[in-house]
Amino acid sequence: MIFTTSLNKNHEFRRLYNKGKNAASRCVVVYCGRNGRAENRLGITVSAKLGGAVQRNRIRRRLKEIYRKNEQSLRTGYDIILVARMQSRHTRFSELETSVLYLLKKLGLKIGDSKEHESSKVL
Repeated sequence: MIFTTSLNKNHEFRRLYNKGKNAASRCVVVYCGRNGRAENRLGITVSAKLGGAVQRNRIRRRLKEIYRKNEQSLRTGYDIILVARMQSRHTRFSELETSVLYLLKKLGLKIGDSKEHESSKVL
């Protein structure tokens, strides 16, 4: 990932959970907040309730690949956390990708898809 580093520290995750914006679908929850840097930081959370290590790592790899493929179309300067839900175990990759991209768009993280730009269009 070119424009992104990992979000590792527990207090950084807690800060976003408590004060960040969030959006949820049936298979994933996205938390985001500004970080004051020139790069994004990504954290992925997959609970032990979702299965054994093999299943959790598979979900983690899928979420990381979705982010990697769409990284160039995201705004920079944000901390982003992707939290897998139980339904993500049984969801196809394409559906998971659609869900994540919809949530990123909803939070205004996709370039050209923010709410500010929509309201400023002249018809």
